[in-house]
Amino acid sequence: MNYLIQFLVAMTATVAVAILFATPKRELIFCGLSGAISWIFYYIVDERSGNTVAACLAATFILAVFSRTLAVLRRNPATIYLLSGIFTLVPGAGVYYTVYYLISGDRARFASKGLETLEIALAIVFGIIFGFAIPEALFHRRTPKQKIPESKKS
Repeated sequence: MNYLIQFLVAMTATVAVAILFATPKRELIFCGLSGAISWIFYYIVDERSGNTVAACLAATFILAVFSRTLAVLRRNPATIYLLSGIFTLVPGAGVYYTVYYLISGDRARFASKGLETLEIALAIVFGIIFGFAIPEALFHRRTPKQKIPESKKS
């Protein structure tokens, strides 16, 4: 039940972000799915491993592959699904607390939280790079070549 709630909340938040980005209405549900899938994957990996950075890397990779797949199937740019889907993984609280500790003068916590936030941000970057490093041809359906009738040759 907890996974279902996590999925639905992530999907709702992602659709809201997609609306803010003026995503075409017919793509909102797919944007919501991209965010929900990436979040639930992150949530499960983080819960099982306890490694937030690895979970973020894996979830971003899944998001990039899913976005590219949707781009081919829906005939849209992958960034439509990637930008709204990445919203659930961005370490907003980490950035907030990093700045908070900096202003408060708590250098130890500032350094700790800042490094953790930087690691998560880099994991997001590398997840996107790894997802987009897969050759484009793997995302397109292959159709068998049609034979040219003998009467049309020449």
